Amino acid sequence: MLLALAQQSANADRDSNLQRALAAMERAKAAGADVIAFPELAIDLFFPQRPDDRTAAHCAEPIPGPTADAIAAKARELSLVTVFNMYESDDEERRFDSSPVFDADGSLLGVTRMVHITDYACFHEQAYYDPGDRGAPVYRTRAGAIGVAICYDRHYPEYMRALGVAGADLVVIPQAGALDEWPEGLFEAEVRTAAFQNGYFAALCNRVGEEEKLTFAGESFVVNPHGQVVARGKRLAEDLIVTDLDLGECAASVAKTLFWRDRRPELYASWLGYPVLPR
Repeated sequence: MLLALAQQSANADRDSNLQRALAAMERAKAAGADVIAFPELAIDLFFPQRPDDRTAAHCAEPIPGPTADAIAAKARELSLVTVFNMYESDDEERRFDSSPVFDADGSLLGVTRMVHITDYACFHEQAYYDPGDRGAPVYRTRAGAIGVAICYDRHYPEYMRALGVAGADLVVIPQAGALDEWPEGLFEAEVRTAAFQNGYFAALCNRVGEEEKLTFAGESFVVNPHGQVVARGKRLAEDLIVTDLDLGECAASVAKTLFWRDRRPELYASWLGYPVLPR
């Protein structure tokens, strides 16, 4: 699998941002990519940096809908598996931080919705998002089995493990990560650990650029199933990161050849206080 990460900024012109996203898909295909992934809220300013951004409501769209349809058409034109991220509205007037996943023929395989919703300074996400209700799906694409952990969900080992249990070869992480948001190296170590423990590739695609209250760092990266960083994007600059992933490494990983062999899942629910559901 040749993977591309479109490390992009956004401005107030959504149409311009969408056109740049479509152009990134074309550049990725020209580089030979099979899959492209985008950052969180790829074509919008990061409205959760303010608790009361009334313009956000105009960004919410159904999936399928105008933006999703444009991405799907380009995916079909280019035969490019595409993991996007956008602000979704549904017919019940709920709002989600969502990643539609399109196969290489442009078909919508499904929509992952962010499950864990935070609220702290400059990340007032509870003011905008309902908790996701789609679980942690893995999509069988033409290029491989892909799961999505949207930004905050990556902090939860249960979610990252669920993607592994569901058979992900690659976990894409659309992110809006600010400059110096976390102690140096910590968020990277977290993703490396998840990839190592679960035996999959993990690819974090971050926003970049200065906005009203936040400066997004870029520095997108890809980790192999051994927990090693194999590709990295520029700091504080737009970038298209293209890297080759040998999915055979997943089956050969320590996780799949050792850790998972000795798991005791029948014990974990009671340890963590989860209800034990009938079989």
